[in-house]
Amino acid sequence: MARVLFQHINKQYPGEHRLSVNDFHLEVADGEFLVLVGPSGCGKSTLLRMLAGLEDISEGEIYIGDRMVNYVSSKDRNISMVFQNYALYPHMSVYENIAFGLRLRKMAKAEIHERVIRAAKVLEIESYLNKLPSQMSGGQRQRVALGRAIVREPEVFLMDEPLSNLDAKLRVQMREEIGKLYRRLNTTMIYVTHDQVEAMTMGTRIVVMKGGIIQQVASPKEIYNKPVNMFVASFIGSPPMNFVSGKIVITQGQCYFETKRYVLLIPEGRRRLLQERYIGKKIIMGVRAENILYQSEDLEQEKHKHAKIETMVNIREHMGSDAYLYLHNKDHRLVMRVDPWTEHEEGQMLTVSPDMERVHFFDPETEAVIC
Repeated sequence: MARVLFQHINKQYPGEHRLSVNDFHLEVADGEFLVLVGPSGCGKSTLLRMLAGLEDISEGEIYIGDRMVNYVSSKDRNISMVFQNYALYPHMSVYENIAFGLRLRKMAKAEIHERVIRAAKVLEIESYLNKLPSQMSGGQRQRVALGRAIVREPEVFLMDEPLSNLDAKLRVQMREEIGKLYRRLNTTMIYVTHDQVEAMTMGTRIVVMKGGIIQQVASPKEIYNKPVNMFVASFIGSPPMNFVSGKIVITQGQCYFETKRYVLLIPEGRRRLLQERYIGKKIIMGVRAENILYQSEDLEQEKHKHAKIETMVNIREHMGSDAYLYLHNKDHRLVMRVDPWTEHEEGQMLTVSPDMERVHFFDPETEAVIC
């Protein structure tokens, strides 16, 4: 195992004006499961490939343990990488695929056999060792790719969107398998994905990236509950956070979020920064689908008395354990999570209340969170 240090890393491809990775500075702790997440083109795979020695670094330094590896060849970095497309040799058996890298190192046959069998047991593919990759399912082939990485006993595991070619059911199974593998091996893993569900369920810490720049680094819980800006708030979470434009007003000593049609009371504990800097100014309120409530459920609650929004049900989306209502009125579109057993019809009028204790407020110019 080893820590990994990215020290002010930049990457600029020839002919490109924009940096693909811009001043990426981060330490990955020994034994940590770090997930890099962001949309296509944000620089996450480029960063992983620089760590693996498959891409040159334009500026900065990368350390694995205490060793700077900028000029160390890929094969000498003591890392293993699992790719999106498995990269298995079709003419070799599972056993031969797993053993291939060890044979290149000229390792003793007995040691190779011991490592292959040990990896196969961990991944529960012992009965497939004599099969060809073409005789296996996608999930089984991905286990073989993981096995090939495990046998090298590297200091760091790198995974570049390893589940994106699998169907939905297999992705869930393989997320569990990789989680088990991490707990068994207790080694450093860096995992790249564009899927925020994978990021939230697998990582001990998440790095959200956009345009080659780190947006936020935190635990999954903190990323979800305390996003630092509108991009993180909208990218992490499904469905994305609802955003409503308005301004802060003071009326009879009370602080309100005012839109074209509604005035929503802001709880006392959340007013200070808004009153100091944003009275009369434009502001954006963000609220997650699960934090929009039926007004009828909360008529007796003081905190929702001044938070009524009249909407119409546009679409009802049933997701099994959850259902989502896509609501709209003349000025707003909102997505609300509801009990799947409730019945709603398109065109039905609904009065809802954002839970004002759980909303987020963002600066419309910087898109940074205010409170």
